[in-house]
Amino acid sequence: MERRGQQTWHFHNPVYIQGTGTAVGPEESKGPLADSFDVCYDNLYAGEENWELAERRLMKDAVETALKHAEKKSSEIDYFLAGDLLNQIVTSNYYARELEIPYLGLFSACATAMEGLALASLFIDTGVAKTSLVAVSSHNATAERQFRNPTEFGGQRPDTATFTVTGAGAIIVGTKPAAIRVTEATIGKVKDLGIKNPFDMGSAMAPAAADTIVTHLKETKRDPSYYDVIVTGDLSRVGSGILRKLVQDKGIQLDHYEDCGVMIYHQEQPVFAGGSGAACPAVVTFGHLLKEMNRGRIKRMLVVATGALLSPLMIQQKESIPCIAHAVSFEREE
Repeated sequence: MERRGQQTWHFHNPVYIQGTGTAVGPEESKGPLADSFDVCYDNLYAGEENWELAERRLMKDAVETALKHAEKKSSEIDYFLAGDLLNQIVTSNYYARELEIPYLGLFSACATAMEGLALASLFIDTGVAKTSLVAVSSHNATAERQFRNPTEFGGQRPDTATFTVTGAGAIIVGTKPAAIRVTEATIGKVKDLGIKNPFDMGSAMAPAAADTIVTHLKETKRDPSYYDVIVTGDLSRVGSGILRKLVQDKGIQLDHYEDCGVMIYHQEQPVFAGGSGAACPAVVTFGHLLKEMNRGRIKRMLVVATGALLSPLMIQQKESIPCIAHAVSFEREE
């Protein structure tokens, strides 16, 4: 591994995508990317007794699908890296006890997918592991119960609010040659511009995403046109516009830019400004975008997952929202 600048890792030894898996809930199954997902449920319970167990089921489905696609058994995985939005990342912790794989629990909120993939790729590049598994999840009902008002309250939300994606994504990276490899990772810095409104996370996260994109391009000495697409995790319709303006102020024009939170739902769905949640960038990237790369429609891609590192307690104490963004670049082999 070569460190470029302060924040970017360039992987010298090839890190290949071995397999992916995705599982989603009812609203995601109605969206424009529904055909890209491996497992779709038509209700929030996913056949379980409560929403928390349903989220665990989603992660289990995603991991088992990724293992199947990679033609691996869990005993052949060297490390399991996972995270979610619930207190003490209980979805990941409780599922890890079933897998019995050496485990690292992670939390960067909605940026956890790319944090985990960056670390897993580092393990492969440095020879610490031959195969590593990354998984993340979120669930609309579990997140609403924890971070906002009780779901029964039915309080009105502003148009800037986002809708937590119900789903889970898993990815396995390793040394076995495959069509797509991870080439770089840029580790973000925490940014906080003083926004205190938990119903406007797109505005809060946009500065972190802009900083990571600008840093990645500077440290890799690349122009945005190097990538067929640059994708953010869940800035929504509100944060996406702010991001464009922030990077434009730095002299960067994003001509081929998308946001996972906008891509995953139809505009007429009841999702306010778009999707959010740890599963949002995971299911869109590990499902739709990597499938597009396998089809040859995308050759180079930069995914910048964004996370609001808030907690209900800190918001109640009138703290502002610190945010993070981690980026991973993918390339399709010729």
